[in-house]
Amino acid sequence: QVQLVESGGGLVQPGGSLRLSCAASTTVLSVLPMGWYRQAPGKQRELVATIVTGGATNYADAVKGRFTISRDNAKNTVYLQMNMLRPEDTAVYYCHYVNVWGQGTQVTVSS
Repeated sequence: QVQLVESGGGLVQPGGSLRLSCAASTTVLSVLPMGWYRQAPGKQRELVATIVTGGATNYADAVKGRFTISRDNAKNTVYLQMNMLRPEDTAVYYCHYVNVWGQGTQVTVSS
């Protein structure tokens, strides 16, 4: 079964940027979506963004215009570029593919 490993989280000030990466352990089917979700303390896990081959993307309204999802099929990796970060973006961010979840990476936005 494929495994997903996230990296790139950390502490950043409001208005700052971070880039998350998610590497799959095996070849992933490019026609299937890969995505990012997040879960803040006391809240349900929610969709952040998804991408399929060809560039079709889907974003949560809360991150449109600030976050960009991209995918490198040759590296079996999906990225999430996060700009203009806000305190409300603080959460554990999870990578997702089919029925597999990564272990999550913490993003904290605070001054």
